Formats: sequence, C-alpha cells, structure tokens
Amino acid sequence: MQLPVLPTVVAPDGSQVRVLPALAGAGMAHFRLLPGQVAKAVTHRTVEEIWYIVEGSGQMWRRQGEREEIVALETGVSLTIPLGTHFQFRASANSALSAVAITMPPWPGEGEALFVEGPWHAT
Repeated sequence: MQLPVLPTVVAPDGSQVRVLPALAGAGMAHFRLLPGQVAKAVTHRTVEEIWYIVEGSGQMWRRQGEREEIVALETGVSLTIPLGTHFQFRASANSALSAVAITMPPWPGEGEALFVEGPWHAT
C-alpha cells in the first residue's frame, strides 16, 4: 500500500492520520503534525503503540504512574506508549513531524482516546 497523499482522518489528539494496513492483532498508521503544532494530551483505553519517527523533530511527553519524561523526537527515534500512558507530542517550530506507529490491537474507533492534562497548550 502506498502512503495516502491526503490524511485519512484526524486523530482525537488533532494530528493528521494516514491509515495503513492492519491485521487482526495490530494496525499501522502515519501521524503528522505541521511545524509548531501541538497535539492534545491523551491516554488510550485499550491500545498501546510503538512509534518510529520518519521525518522532522519535536518532543513527546509521557507519564505513566509516577514516571514522567519528555523525549526528544527526531528522524530515527523509536519509542513505546504502553497502555495507560498519558502522552502529548509537538512538532518543532521549523519542521513538520511524522511518525509511523503500530497500534495493538488495531484502533477500535470512537471513544478510545481520553483527554488528559498535558504540559503544553494544544493548537
């Protein structure tokens, strides 16, 4: 499958999503924020994810229980978002940020993402 030219949907966090292939146990998607954009902070009800940054730079905040961190995102970085993790990401002011992510199990649809308080004001 070719990466769709236009976004397939907008994620609950506000990022552009291009839906890619899925199997019974996992789905894949391409996420994109334009330069300077900040996603809404969320947590997932039932899915966890593995992300791989394919373009640009930015940051991701993650909090799971007492552990909290901000990870620098740049091309080639990979990270996980375990079930129950609160997270928010943003693109740097001078470059778009794109990631390919595997969602396990596949994204179930409406109501999966719950909004939480994050460190940055979402655009």
